[in-house]
Amino acid sequence: MPANPPHPAPASQDGTTPPSKAELVDRLAGAFGLYYGDFTLAAATESLTPSQAKALSVLRYSPAPMRALATLLACDASNITGIVDRLEKRELVRREPSPTDRRVKNVVLTVAGEVTIDAIRARMHTTLDALDTLDDSERTALFTLLGRVFPDGRSGPENTR
Repeated sequence: MPANPPHPAPASQDGTTPPSKAELVDRLAGAFGLYYGDFTLAAATESLTPSQAKALSVLRYSPAPMRALATLLACDASNITGIVDRLEKRELVRREPSPTDRRVKNVVLTVAGEVTIDAIRARMHTTLDALDTLDDSERTALFTLLGRVFPDGRSGPENTR
């Protein structure tokens, strides 16, 4: 049985042809995979699961109702309760009643939670080193393009519509 022929290099790699959507999806998948691995390892240095660290990251922007936090983390409401319980036990977050609806509990990042998520981000060496290869104009372009492609991509409760 003949071996599978090697796949030719994508046309976009020669710099004369724009990448296809499939190539862009592959590139994004690879980049997000590396980012997630980096984030996971950094979170583990703080004895946090990726979901717990993601919750801290989301709350870095502003407090969030439990339901919105569950939506942002793409998990069930019962699961978010456990995540918040464990973070609260470590005094990284606290629950507060919503000022507009007493039935709703907002999750608020504590100072210790801010320090922890900042430490996690500082330990994301693969991601930070990759971003260091970009000059100011390239970082600005990347930021702008990501915002255009993923307009609700910022991790904040205001983006749960």
